[in-house]
Amino acid sequence: MGTGRKPRVGIIGTGAIGGFYGVMLARAGFDVHFLLRSEFAAVAEQGLQVNSAEHGLLHLKPVQAYASAEEMPPCDWLLVGAKTTSNVQLAPAIIQAAAPGAKVLVLQNGLDVEDSLRAVLPESLHLLGGLCFICVHRAGPGQVEHQALGAVNLGYHSGPASHDPALSQALVEEGAALFREAGIPSQAMSNLHQARWQKLVWNVPYNGLSVLLRASTTPLMADPASRELIQELMQEVVLGAAACGHQIPDGYAQQLFKSTEFMPDYWPSMYHDFLHQRPLELAAIYAAPLAAAQAAGCELPKIRALYQALSFIDRHQA
Repeated sequence: MGTGRKPRVGIIGTGAIGGFYGVMLARAGFDVHFLLRSEFAAVAEQGLQVNSAEHGLLHLKPVQAYASAEEMPPCDWLLVGAKTTSNVQLAPAIIQAAAPGAKVLVLQNGLDVEDSLRAVLPESLHLLGGLCFICVHRAGPGQVEHQALGAVNLGYHSGPASHDPALSQALVEEGAALFREAGIPSQAMSNLHQARWQKLVWNVPYNGLSVLLRASTTPLMADPASRELIQELMQEVVLGAAACGHQIPDGYAQQLFKSTEFMPDYWPSMYHDFLHQRPLELAAIYAAPLAAAQAAGCELPKIRALYQALSFIDRHQA
């Protein structure tokens, strides 16, 4: 950047994730611009509100809010907080809002979520993946409930720095520093693919079971049958990752399982999608890892059964 100014940040998809991180970055003095669709009028009028168990009540008003990307200034960093189900449709807005050589950071769950976006973005844009370890949901238009956690881990996916490990790592470090300046724990990941498999260890059991069993984390952790099923699903993710060449550290799954026992009761994001009759993110969280493991000669029967049941729910809801 060289000018001494803080990078300009654009939020593409101002839901729970985009709203929380956008407000935190704006509070830290960053120039943050929010792209909204259905909630534009409400946010333009009332601002953005984050009710955080950790940071208290945060209210950003006025908000630099836009109903179309054409009106946004060129942004150095673009944070994509929308659902994976809408990635390809977001490409025109991302291209429109991107400064030359911008960094596009996808804050989404699942495996290979960057691939569909990469195919429709110019080669001049850097694409990074971000893994959010956070308990957060939308409570209403422009209103976000933040229950716990918040860390973001970043990795480089593709773009002009693909064949320059030093430059790609420097960009990832720059992104992590951005979050840390806003008081958010963040670290650079050298292997984005492995990091995404590790995140699936939590997402595969808790997201799917919340929908299938209509249960949040506390009852899921309290019942012996669901506890056993969670651990078996976690173990299958570890097996799938290993088949694809990613060794998840020993004890990692058990550590996530234990930490969930001490978390405040939480309804995962997939349950909120189900509740509001939005498409479930099944392709990224289930179909992609199942296909990758199968291609490596590894079957994951319990994850497949969960995916089949969720697919039925998703289709019949649609």
